[in-house]
Amino acid sequence: MPMSRQCSLLALCVCAALSFTVASPAKAEPAFADHAAIDTAVQAFTGAPVGAIGGARAGVDRRLRLAPCSGDLVLGFHGNRVDMLTVACPDPGSWRIFVALNTATGTAPRQARAEQSIDIVARGDMVSIIVEGPGFSVQQSGEAMEAGAQGEWIRVRPSGTRDTLRAHIEQPGRVVISRN
Repeated sequence: MPMSRQCSLLALCVCAALSFTVASPAKAEPAFADHAAIDTAVQAFTGAPVGAIGGARAGVDRRLRLAPCSGDLVLGFHGNRVDMLTVACPDPGSWRIFVALNTATGTAPRQARAEQSIDIVARGDMVSIIVEGPGFSVQQSGEAMEAGAQGEWIRVRPSGTRDTLRAHIEQPGRVVISRN
């Protein structure tokens, strides 16, 4: 077959393939993960909206190009201070991001919180810090670095260390850090 005829046959095949691709409607897969859905999942996990105390410091960066996730997102606290979340897609070889939490304790948020609830732990109180997870529970004494009401997250300092942790107030004198 002469070269010019081979080229025209190849061009005809390419045109036919292109017209078939354009003509056949295909189900469109999203190119990237929905950032708003990630923000909603973080808000549901923390119980606070973006920017509020206990919620995400800011929404997920829209410049991130994350692969779409076929399953439900997996969320959990990251680090000992509980000031950051891990958000991961359960798909094999997929992505994981970290979301900073708003732990600001300025005067205005403190006043707004004080109007809504009654503190059951005061700053400087001695507390029992309980770290619990699947199959274990460890208890240590410590000091509350912030005041808080039942259900709030506060900073605590275990005895004998300068490091602070974030713990959930369960009852007066008892704070809990859950490791799931």
